[in-house]
Amino acid sequence: MSKSRQSLGMIAILALLPGCMSDLGETVSRFRGSEATAPTGTGPVQKAVVKPSDASELIHALQTRPTVIISGTPYSQVADAVIASDTRVAAAELRVAQLRAEAAQKNWMPRIGPNISLTSLGDVVAQLVINQVLFDNGRKVAERDLAKANVERAAVQLVEDGNSRVYDALSLYVTAEENRDLATHLNRAYDDMARFEWVMQQRVQGGVSDMSNLNVVQQKLASIRARSGEAQEAASTALAELNAMSARPLSDLRGLGQVRDAEAGEPLGVLRARAEREQAMAEARIARASHLPGLAANGSIDRDGTMGGGLEVTTDTLFGLGTMAEFKAIEATKETADRRVAESREIAARHIASQQSKLTAYRRQAEEAIGLRQAAKQNLELFQRQFEGGQRQVMDVVGTYETFARALETEIQLKYKAARAELELSRLRGALAEGASI
Repeated sequence: MSKSRQSLGMIAILALLPGCMSDLGETVSRFRGSEATAPTGTGPVQKAVVKPSDASELIHALQTRPTVIISGTPYSQVADAVIASDTRVAAAELRVAQLRAEAAQKNWMPRIGPNISLTSLGDVVAQLVINQVLFDNGRKVAERDLAKANVERAAVQLVEDGNSRVYDALSLYVTAEENRDLATHLNRAYDDMARFEWVMQQRVQGGVSDMSNLNVVQQKLASIRARSGEAQEAASTALAELNAMSARPLSDLRGLGQVRDAEAGEPLGVLRARAEREQAMAEARIARASHLPGLAANGSIDRDGTMGGGLEVTTDTLFGLGTMAEFKAIEATKETADRRVAESREIAARHIASQQSKLTAYRRQAEEAIGLRQAAKQNLELFQRQFEGGQRQVMDVVGTYETFARALETEIQLKYKAARAELELSRLRGALAEGASI
């Protein structure tokens, strides 16, 4: 009975030692600097640690991230449909990271387990071993920080995947809508050109015109018919792919959507760089601690109740001639990580500025195309009146009609170029999918 009580007393002492050593650990995390919010020892101070999902400012920013897509528009219906059918692989990875972070919150507690060995005499020796880290140069804290950073990185990846999925779906929808509009325009142009063909046939039969002009008009008709078929096939292909990634059919949805011209906070690329910075810094602190000696308490109890234990100086890596250079490299990690964040912010700002300029140019060109189409329409009407008055030939009217048709086609192309540029700008800002819905 006395040995059992002594054994229990030893275990209790090892469990309480972290609290006694917490003050010692506070002086060793030089690399963390002002970032340390709790002593680097592994003691009861960890009760103040909140779960990463609740404590992270970055994750809160992702959860409250708005979308620029206006509710109720075709864009909104497409986005809702593809988000609802998402397999959410990134969400599963985030859950894994959260569970690992939850486990890391308890890494300061004692570890206990069996130790079974075979002696030289063939006897099996079984012991119950308990190990408690007393001083580790901030390694346990860095491991918890790394687990938290992994959660943040997985959360950014989840939002990035959601935005990319919505962007792909909206791009397919815009492609389908553009080709449906183009097919409608070409079908109308085919009907108009067919009337010119009928007039030319009558003139050929009456001996007024020769077959060469009729052949030219028929070739134009064949070209329009072929292009209309291509546009219809492209629309069908885009819609088939869109429906494959959607929770419900979207073939009957028509019209472009609208997006708000609003900032959505920092681009996702910058948030990803910030999370990667925290990962790199935590890994650097772990690497630094592995080069420094630590202190641990060990205790053991065998089957007979015999108790053993003591203090142990631990180190993962022995000193060598290159150790000081490794320390300098570790210290430089923070500056490197900060520079990567600054670089990501610069790249994002440059891409956004470039895309904003493209969007402005496409919108201006689309407005100019409307004016050119209206002028071509007026010129066509004038030529038709002159033809009816006997002042113009049929081929003159055909050429003028082609100019009008090309102007209308250019207007359609620029309209959808502006729509794509608008979506690309929203993608760069990471504002196509609402954080709460992801």
